Amino acid sequence: MADAYQQNLNALVKRVGEFPEEAYHFIREGLGVAVDCVHGPESPAQKAVMHYLFKNKIDLLDLSELHEQGALDDSVIEAIEEAGGFEKINRHVSGGDLCWGLRNYAQQRWGKMARIVLSKWNIHSTADFGRIVFAMIEVDLLQKQPGDSIEDFYNVFDFEQGFDGSYKILSDRR
Repeated sequence: MADAYQQNLNALVKRVGEFPEEAYHFIREGLGVAVDCVHGPESPAQKAVMHYLFKNKIDLLDLSELHEQGALDDSVIEAIEEAGGFEKINRHVSGGDLCWGLRNYAQQRWGKMARIVLSKWNIHSTADFGRIVFAMIEVDLLQKQPGDSIEDFYNVFDFEQGFDGSYKILSDRR
């Protein structure tokens, strides 16, 4: 039997119909890469806090309020302190940062074929990245913060230039 994540993903793919399952996996994997690029590798303490939030369906922004109310487990409080406090727990990336991270991740995985692979999945622009992200948010596969919007993904870069224009073939011929 599939876990809750996979069940939600299956239902999302079926409901949206525009993108295959692989596209959603790519976004989730690429998000991790983008976050690491912006914030550095996740510490074990940060992982523990994020796992607690996800498991209990608690928003990151509610964490300090729960702390003030004395409603957090001692192990979560210790993890927050070990991570460097509340400000170090938030590893949010903007829509723009995510788009560039996804571009870099696609190029790492598929090289010059990155845009072609994404095109096979019906991803042709950074706005498509946003549509996938916000579809995942709607079914609790990802979380957003206040102020995040799908417009953050519009026109971050031109796909043709962003993928094809970034490669330069060097030759010894003169």
